[in-house]
Amino acid sequence: MLFLLLKHQLVATGLSGGFVLVTKMGFSCHTQPQTKRIEERLSALGNCIACNDHVALAHTDLDRETEEIIADVLGVEVFRQTVAGNILVGSYCSFSNRGGLVHPHTSIEDLDELSTLLQVPLVAGTVNRGSEVIGAGLTVNDWTAFCGSDTTATELSVIESVFKLREAQPNAIVDEMRKSLIDSYV
Repeated sequence: MLFLLLKHQLVATGLSGGFVLVTKMGFSCHTQPQTKRIEERLSALGNCIACNDHVALAHTDLDRETEEIIADVLGVEVFRQTVAGNILVGSYCSFSNRGGLVHPHTSIEDLDELSTLLQVPLVAGTVNRGSEVIGAGLTVNDWTAFCGSDTTATELSVIESVFKLREAQPNAIVDEMRKSLIDSYV
């Protein structure tokens, strides 16, 4: 399959955006995005890759060439890894530069290993009323998180805590985005 890997920044914030999600959510890109074509036999790379600004976890069967392209375009160190025995790391974890949430069956040893690798605190948990597929129900960066509408108060509390979202200082862009999301949801 042929993919296009994209790295760009959101508006003028200097914050790195995701390589697929940002486009789906309709954020505008005011800088020239860096792109690179990837010929990869695995499909749905969003399920095969999870990353923050420094490190990427990748599917264990990803082509070496794809791994090198990810490292080059996103400017991250890439590690082939599993999460709770699952090779689709992008589906079973979500992490930022401040913390991460992983599959609820991740062992303590794996949590410690991943946390050391990523250099962020990790916690095992769920989203959307117990869903183990973290990547399908949670998108997060260093200052905000979006999760499925079925996410419980307890799950939200864990997310807010592990990603240190109360400590984040949202700026005018975040405030405006929140207002527009609330307006469109109500």
